[in-house]
Amino acid sequence: MRKDWDARARENARHYVATCQKKWSDTEFYASGEQAVAEQILTDMGNVCQGRDPKSMRVLEIGCGAGRLTRALANLFGEVHAVDVSGEMIELARQALSGRPNAHVYRNNGCDLAVIPPLEFDFAFSFIVFQHIPSREIAENYVREVHRLLRPGALFKFQVQGFPGSDSGPLNTWTGASFSVEQAAGMAERTGFDLRFHVGAGEQYFWLWFFKK
Repeated sequence: MRKDWDARARENARHYVATCQKKWSDTEFYASGEQAVAEQILTDMGNVCQGRDPKSMRVLEIGCGAGRLTRALANLFGEVHAVDVSGEMIELARQALSGRPNAHVYRNNGCDLAVIPPLEFDFAFSFIVFQHIPSREIAENYVREVHRLLRPGALFKFQVQGFPGSDSGPLNTWTGASFSVEQAAGMAERTGFDLRFHVGAGEQYFWLWFFKK
């Protein structure tokens, strides 16, 4: 995963983060991150914040890429910690987050979140990341690690590949491994989460709401 995503970052990082455009200006790229946060978080603040002030919350992002969403999350929440498997992407994310001391990024090993400081998080988020993970086992280990870091009752909202024809071998880091509703529910149960809602089963953007038990 690291080799592939480092190569993509060197070729055209912003395109591989958000493929709807080949060329992104700074303004367009970061505005698209704000739009994604507006659509997926600001419309869901009851589940995300559970009565807390966003500025008092510590948030975890899985797969920060070039910092597109991380920057938007740092504008909304009090503290953001984010990981990515690609060192090339992490360097771009650090540039994107310059002047935002409440945002912290780390290159992780692609298997766990051991690089994150032992803090308690109030919310975890991931978008257009799990759909590229080539193994359900790796994805599940990430979920288990998120559970370890979240406070009880907190939400992990994330999107996985739901299109059943997407699986194309264990080494494919683009289309990734798909999940059915039953597979997602089983993953939630095994990792200590309650799958309370889901949207988009059978589609590329299969959203899951995992609440820590």
